[in-house]
Amino acid sequence: MTPSGATVKKRALDPNTFLARISGGRKALSVPKKETIFAQGDVADAVFYIQKGKVRLSVVSKTGREATIGILNEGDFFGEGALAGQVLRMGSAAALTDCEFLRVDKRAMMEALHREHSFSDMFVAYLLARNIRYEEDLVDQLFNSSEKRLARVLLLLAHFGKEGKPEAVVPKISQEILAEMVGTTRSRVSFFMNRFRKLGFIHYNGGLEVHSSLLNVVLHD
Repeated sequence: MTPSGATVKKRALDPNTFLARISGGRKALSVPKKETIFAQGDVADAVFYIQKGKVRLSVVSKTGREATIGILNEGDFFGEGALAGQVLRMGSAAALTDCEFLRVDKRAMMEALHREHSFSDMFVAYLLARNIRYEEDLVDQLFNSSEKRLARVLLLLAHFGKEGKPEAVVPKISQEILAEMVGTTRSRVSFFMNRFRKLGFIHYNGGLEVHSSLLNVVLHD
C-alpha cells in the first residue's frame, strides 16, 4: 500500500468519524486535571473516547490499597466494560491532564457497533491490541526488574513504539503513581530516576523529557 493509500485508510477509520454519526446518547465533556471521571462502584452506563489529554485508570483493593492499572492517551477508549455486562465500574478513571472526551451512552454505542460494521471491526481490533498490552504488562511485572519496568513505563508514556513522533515531554506524574504502576517503592523509583538522569536517558526542563536512549535499559539483558 502506498503512503497516501495508508493515510486515506487511517483517516477513514478515524473513530471521530463514526462517533459523529451517533445522533443521540453522545455528549462532549471537558474535565480539568486531577478531576475524577468515574469512580470505582459507579454505574457502568457509558463508554468514553479521549479526544485530548491523558487518563489514569486505577483500582482500590478491599484493604484500601490503590494501584494504577493504565495510562490512556488521545485516541483511546475506556469504560468499555459497560458493553460486556459490567453493571458497576470495577475501577476509577481520573484526568492526568486537562481532558476532552466524547461520552457515549451504552445503548447508543451498542447500536452504533451493530450498525457500522467498519466501526465494529476497528473497535474489536482496538480491544485486542489493549488486551495484548495488558498481557505484556503482566509479563513485564513477572519477569523484569523494577528498573526495566520503570523504563518501559516512561517510554510508553512518551509514546515510543507508536505511530507518529514520540512525545519527548511526558505529563507530570508523581513518583508515587509511577511506583504503583511499576510495582515497587517510591524510594526505588527516585533512585532509578536519578540514575536515568545522570546517564542522560531523561532530562528535566519544565517537564520530564524521555530520550530514545532509555530503550537501552529495556533491551539490555
